[in-house]
Amino acid sequence: MRTKQIAELVAEIVEPFLEQHSFELVDVEYVKEGSNWYLRVYVDKENGIDVEDCGLISQFLSAKLDETDPIVNAYFLEVSSPGAERPLKKPEDFLKAIEQHVFIGTYEPIDGLKEFEGTLTSYDEQTLSVKVGKKSHQIPLEKIALARLAIKF
Repeated sequence: MRTKQIAELVAEIVEPFLEQHSFELVDVEYVKEGSNWYLRVYVDKENGIDVEDCGLISQFLSAKLDETDPIVNAYFLEVSSPGAERPLKKPEDFLKAIEQHVFIGTYEPIDGLKEFEGTLTSYDEQTLSVKVGKKSHQIPLEKIALARLAIKF
């Protein structure tokens, strides 16, 4: 099974449990770093998550993965908060991020740039608008390689 398929399967397994406990699934990634595989599940809730929340989710997911055994490689399971620079992937992520400081990386240059750090001013199903300094950039969603909240210094 490919890494993307594993991440999608894990999301399907964990989402009903998360919804039942008022958690939000932010992202799932299954990646190889060095010689080790990592299954990372990023979760949040309205007032943030704590260590007990991560433990609860980890226990549930670990038991379910042992039961279904979809991953052939040995791996480390990590359940955590997405952090202050959380990824923006779903439409609701972008909508919540309007008027917030973001970082957007693109596959190819737009207005001569591949990286944009500024205020997300609008979002629709095809385009983001990011204001960098005094200039606003329209970025088509299909050209976005990476989108996340950013800490402004």
